Amino acid sequence: MPATTTYTTFLTPSVPGGFDRDDFVIDHQARTASCPGGHTVAINAKGAAVFGVRCRDCPLRERCTTAKKGRILHIGDHDPELVAARRAWRNGDFTNDYRQWRPMVERSIAWLVAHGHRRVRYRGIQRNHHGLTLRAAAINLRRLVNLGLIRGPTGWALTQCGPGS
Repeated sequence: MPATTTYTTFLTPSVPGGFDRDDFVIDHQARTASCPGGHTVAINAKGAAVFGVRCRDCPLRERCTTAKKGRILHIGDHDPELVAARRAWRNGDFTNDYRQWRPMVERSIAWLVAHGHRRVRYRGIQRNHHGLTLRAAAINLRRLVNLGLIRGPTGWALTQCGPGS
């Protein structure tokens, strides 16, 4: 897919209790999408699979869409990864990794937004990116010092038994 595609895939069914994105079969190599009713359409250059008139006489229409012009799926650049992640979430395959890494990620985000840094300080993306990068570097340096970072005769090193290890 083109790198400029910015569509997202929504999991909320168009009709309550109806079909969502994971009920459709997407062939990324052939750039086609197939609906639960058996209709197959091409995915256009912008990542849209437009079922259009095929929905008009479909027996599954009331479970699929309320749109007068038929169902449209927007397939993003990372669609295969998102589908795999949702499948892993439903199957519980992620649980151990999630439990292992979530606390540290949450703690890092908390350190980043602490003390009035919840909003950006400057006007412009470049200045705010610079400010965020500097803040992250300072937090990382503080963490290394807490782990026992010292400057020895051969350079910087972590002590074997630093505080917090």
